[in-house]
Amino acid sequence: MYKSISLLPDSSLLKPEFTFGVATASFQIEGARDKRLDCIWDTFCEKPGAIADQSHGDVACDHVARWQQDVEMIADLAVDAYRLSISWPRVMQQDGSVNEQGMAFYVQLLTALKARNIKTYVTLYHWDLPQYLEDNGGWLNRETAYKFKDYAELVTQHLGHLVDSFATLNEPFCSAYLGYEVGVHAPGIKSQQAGRQAAHHLLLAHGLAMQVLRKNCPSTEAGIVLNFSPTYPLTEDDKKAAELADQYHNQWYIKAILEGAYPSLMDDLADEVKPIIIAGDMAIIRQAVDFIGVNYYTRIHYKNTADGWFEEANLADVRVTDMGWEVYPQGLTELLVSLHQQYDLPKMYITENGAAMADTLENGEVNDIERVDYYHTHLNAVCDAIRQGVDIQGYFAWSLMDNFEWAYGYEKRFGLVYIDYQSQQRILKESAKQYRALLKQR
Repeated sequence: MYKSISLLPDSSLLKPEFTFGVATASFQIEGARDKRLDCIWDTFCEKPGAIADQSHGDVACDHVARWQQDVEMIADLAVDAYRLSISWPRVMQQDGSVNEQGMAFYVQLLTALKARNIKTYVTLYHWDLPQYLEDNGGWLNRETAYKFKDYAELVTQHLGHLVDSFATLNEPFCSAYLGYEVGVHAPGIKSQQAGRQAAHHLLLAHGLAMQVLRKNCPSTEAGIVLNFSPTYPLTEDDKKAAELADQYHNQWYIKAILEGAYPSLMDDLADEVKPIIIAGDMAIIRQAVDFIGVNYYTRIHYKNTADGWFEEANLADVRVTDMGWEVYPQGLTELLVSLHQQYDLPKMYITENGAAMADTLENGEVNDIERVDYYHTHLNAVCDAIRQGVDIQGYFAWSLMDNFEWAYGYEKRFGLVYIDYQSQQRILKESAKQYRALLKQR
């Protein structure tokens, strides 16, 4: 007997206008590499050992060819909204002109969604930086932030009238820290100074793009999507480690955006690690945002190191997803409440929440009961935060379908919909059916 996804104990906390959706990202699903410029993930996939299964995004879920089928599938799920990202190298040529074929794809997609009364939440950047910009330094080059501003100008001019909500960046932490500091994501650079500098330039790009969004789409809400992994001390003696990790990984981004300053931890960094900040940068970064998107998957424990820094510590005997991440729904409540107490927040959306599970297709079905339970408990966690006064306006399940899971390739499945990568058949998992049933009850 499957447990129904439920918003118990008090679904009345959710306002009638509360938005339920599903989410994807361009590189992870689109394929059609031959119809766009190369991005940093194309190059990274060619690096020996970079991707767990030696795969790539050349085809992925073949969404560019199958978008009409996918729109029907989204509509069938009865969601209010679809969160997607635009592929920078698909819509813009190296000389700054529009790629007409790539832009036409998004016009058709967004128009079809609008025709079905599905709101569109569009992210401008979900990690697929054009490779030619990386060749010039990528996010280590301050000029890339201004190139992003030009890209935002192009997208808003062509697509702005079709979009309900814009986010500038998805998870700048991942782009900066995973891509430039520890090197497990594209472009694979390993340097603490590079990570801090990339983070600053990404945030600068956000601020510059917000200016464009205000100018070109003044009536469309605009914000940014940040990922948070709440930090917990492994023992009572490790509280400093947890606090430092929180500043370094979580507060670094939201504090800069909302308050125009980096955490006090910045003062403790060696001079050669600190990012180069030019006068006026923080004012640009601190543009008023209409929303903060919150991506949450798990919490992380930390312990002190001998040199006064922090390192991750794994708990034994806890329930984990196929990513090895602890299932800890109350961490979402605690995160949302703490942000509410710490900052003068705009409204928030849960822009990503979900779980990779070791799904198996049997007799044409995927009975992913563990994922159903994950959603059940995390939706309740959102309710708990709303009850405590947090202004949460929507929830997006990650993800619509199985896809290219970055450095894990196709080994990890987050989707509500199962993808057979040989046939490209789409098969609704039990979690998709339960999500649909929940939304049809409203």
